[in-house]
Amino acid sequence: MTDATADTIARLHAAAFQTARAWSVDEMEALLASPHIFVVTMPHGFAMGRVIVDEAELLTVAVHREQQGKGIGRQLLQQFEQQAQTRGATRAFLEVAQDNETARALYLSAGWTESGRRTGYYARRGSGNADAILLHKHLPLGEPSEK
Repeated sequence: MTDATADTIARLHAAAFQTARAWSVDEMEALLASPHIFVVTMPHGFAMGRVIVDEAELLTVAVHREQQGKGIGRQLLQQFEQQAQTRGATRAFLEVAQDNETARALYLSAGWTESGRRTGYYARRGSGNADAILLHKHLPLGEPSEK
């Protein structure tokens, strides 16, 4: 992926998340209009986040289904963390579906820690809802808030 247009990232998001509702072009356009939003890209993938004051949120990491398992998600996660720090974040958080075992394993191996759960948060096509697992991470340049 060489550009981060709303159309391009919406198509890639749909290709990456075939069992969940993909974000629409209009939703992507609205997100990209915010000065707090940033996108890091690689061929076949992107990560989108936002930083407000010293806190970053990873909104999504999407890697085309045919390219998953090749380390692209890990590289995008690292780029997200670096860009968040550049923008002043000292801590980050995200939500991941409990049934997305690959993503959960990636985040945990990258130093993210579980901090909560939202029951039934993610709607699933043809099946019940999945819980959202809340994760957080103190970014290397930040000070831990737990003392």
